[in-house]
Amino acid sequence: MRMVVLPGDGIGPEITNATSKVLRAASEHFQLGIVIEERPVGHESLRKFGTTVQPALLETVRSADGLILGPTATFDFKDEQSGEINPSKYFRKNLDLFANVRPARTYPGLRNPLGDFDLVVVRENTEGFYADRNMEQGNGEILVTPDVAISLRRITRLCCERIAKSACQLAMRRKKHLTIVHKANVLKIGDGMFLDICRATAQGFPGLAVDDILVDAMMAHVVRNPDRFDVIVSTNMFGDILSDLTAELSGSLGLGGSL
Repeated sequence: MRMVVLPGDGIGPEITNATSKVLRAASEHFQLGIVIEERPVGHESLRKFGTTVQPALLETVRSADGLILGPTATFDFKDEQSGEINPSKYFRKNLDLFANVRPARTYPGLRNPLGDFDLVVVRENTEGFYADRNMEQGNGEILVTPDVAISLRRITRLCCERIAKSACQLAMRRKKHLTIVHKANVLKIGDGMFLDICRATAQGFPGLAVDDILVDAMMAHVVRNPDRFDVIVSTNMFGDILSDLTAELSGSLGLGGSL
């Protein structure tokens, strides 16, 4: 098994170094044969090669079994034409990483404020209210006048169907309980379509219990009683906020497992 590690910027090298140590130890103990290859990305790559992501790096990652990408200074990278490419955006788009699966669970011996729970947030990751993800060209945010800004949100049937299927498949491997988080009472067309597609998809999984909760109410429920939930599926921005909340409730955002 071959893993590519891109340390990134700031605390990225510290995180990926610790991750690599754990993987090497696991590989040696369980004889997994994991090979780790490290490549520069972000500011280090910009200094050495004039670009935050080298063109050949995509094929290097494609040919590997997994990618470990540390945090990068995305706010610093303003001009793609000058080589300042957002690495996380680059790999997310080019590898079509549509399912952001974010587990959150408590661990024995670590303090948590709400008791034991074990849940997973399945977040759609390629569209929604993110300016870099909903336009073929250009940006999803428009400054009409100095005092008027418009942000576009894209919701498509294809993306709803595949994230719903991923969430249902995961729920069937766990407790067979899926919660759909949405705002269809206000966003009647976009979230309405997401909700309808999730419900329809779930019908193809016999024995799967399905409920749905408005996103604002969900924030109250999850901090009151997180152990009532198992697999949660939502659109991009709602899932982003909710997954940070559930990870923090487990003891720390840093406890959220990810690769």
